Amino acid sequence: MAEHMDMREQAVNVAEAPLRDPRTVMRLARLGAFHQSRLSFMRVLLRRLRNEGWHFDRPVFDIDERGVGVATYRVSGPQNTYTLVAFAHELDDSLRSDRVIAEAWDTTFTLCDGEVDAAQIERLSANVPKQEAGRVSDTEMVLSRANKSVRLFRHVVESLAAGAQPDATMIDEVGYLVRTTAVYGSGKFGAADRANWATRPEFTGSFQPEMLAVWLIRTFSVDLAEHMARVAAPATAVRLDPEIRRKLGVGNSTGLGMAPFLINHPRLINSWIAARETALARLRAIGTADDSTIRQFRLLARRAAKNADEWQVADERQMAKIERLRDDFTWIVARADELDTADAMPWDSFYREAEATLSLEGQEALVSLMMEPYGEIVDPLAACMHADEELAHRIDGKA
Repeated sequence: MAEHMDMREQAVNVAEAPLRDPRTVMRLARLGAFHQSRLSFMRVLLRRLRNEGWHFDRPVFDIDERGVGVATYRVSGPQNTYTLVAFAHELDDSLRSDRVIAEAWDTTFTLCDGEVDAAQIERLSANVPKQEAGRVSDTEMVLSRANKSVRLFRHVVESLAAGAQPDATMIDEVGYLVRTTAVYGSGKFGAADRANWATRPEFTGSFQPEMLAVWLIRTFSVDLAEHMARVAAPATAVRLDPEIRRKLGVGNSTGLGMAPFLINHPRLINSWIAARETALARLRAIGTADDSTIRQFRLLARRAAKNADEWQVADERQMAKIERLRDDFTWIVARADELDTADAMPWDSFYREAEATLSLEGQEALVSLMMEPYGEIVDPLAACMHADEELAHRIDGKA
């Protein structure tokens, strides 16, 4: 309840409908149907970087013709600077494994607090490639590693080297050039404890240093592919088309920590869900929608439907859910076309009809879509997506 009161304080004059019943929301089937939204961790981070005019550059790119070496990516904001140090390695295919017990990777990374010099890079080069077997210091915030999607990475390099763009179908099927097998933070293996940076404005919320590291890893993956294309054919190589680049993310090959995380961090999970539910309650309390908002929603609904048409997964159960979601989007688009500026409580009516008509995937996709035109009442809730998980009192071990 305290967390929800904090959220109310974020926008005193914003009306709210009742929250959905926790017995409806807190079910694994529904939680697993949540879609990305304005409150997703990465979008919160990128919105802040854009709004505050953060500056990005690449001071070091010392990668040889084998694709081995080091690069640094510097991010400078109003108060602080951070640097991703990326190491690229030559890895035999027989050693490439996404299992936790792996001991070698295509790429390894650390996000550093501040700028780095040659001496720090030298120290990191002796530790970061070892991951768990090495040690970093409290000047490093995140430790990570990633393997290439060998088939797509090779295809992208060969295409760019030939002066062509990669096949769009392959890009859509895979969606990333590298996939992380771990992203460690908050004191792991000697890295800075969360208390060292938790009060910094840019890291308000959850997993913001980790999101920054992953976003820069994505940049490095493209830079590495373009570099290898230039090495292969300096006379004909071209850069990756920006529209194709926008489709690339970072893969994730493991999620071993999710189950214990859910058990061990109930207050944090509560803050995440409460923010999303409060956003929905605010949307459902809106009396009318203007013409501009309706037109924007219709456009986004069609874009989301088109995006869902491109999803392909090997798992039959999930593919069946995606196919049902595509049908749900047909309904959402048609219902959006019926919206009118004269409608009373338009989003509440829309949601109630969806709840009675759509699958869980469709219902939660609609919730995310409804947030999009209303950044002014949704985005402030991102500041509430954290929790004080310290014990109310410490145990006196001397007693």
